[in-house]
Amino acid sequence: MLTMRAVPSARTSARAALAVAASAALTLGLATSASAATSTRTIVDGSTTYNLSVTAPNTAATAGQVITVTGSGFNTGQGIYVGLCVIDGAPGVNKPTPCLGGQDEDGSTGASHWVNNTFGGMFANSSKFGTGGTFTVQIYVKATLDDGSVCGDDVTCAIVTRADHFDTNDRKYDVHVPITFQ
Repeated sequence: MLTMRAVPSARTSARAALAVAASAALTLGLATSASAATSTRTIVDGSTTYNLSVTAPNTAATAGQVITVTGSGFNTGQGIYVGLCVIDGAPGVNKPTPCLGGQDEDGSTGASHWVNNTFGGMFANSSKFGTGGTFTVQIYVKATLDDGSVCGDDVTCAIVTRADHFDTNDRKYDVHVPITFQ
């Protein structure tokens, strides 16, 4: 009796190897993201008080990695950007800028995310707020910014939220979570 055995193709073997590598990368990403910091800020916008909270890893790999950032208490009528930016002073004092990747309009860098209830989900790296002004996004961070400055060496950087381009000079929604690179 002849027994037929399936021989894995090169494509199947490559997929299996990719799955193992992706699993290891995800595990490593989760392991390095386990140490997180939370920054909070209470602001009054009109007659409403917002208790803003942002949680992000407080350390990341110098060469770069994808991190998860969560937030709550935001005004769902005001869009925000979430990204890694240079900070100068306390939240709300100066606009966090420059930011890694700038405006990632085509989604090629993943370095920023736009949360907006009108247009969120219609563009790359965008989404809508959840109930209670919540969000969970993933962004790519690395120590060296596009202009060549290095977080921790030349400039002070943080994971930030800031008002989107519809109200770019509004500093009320700035929240900073300091980050160091190793």
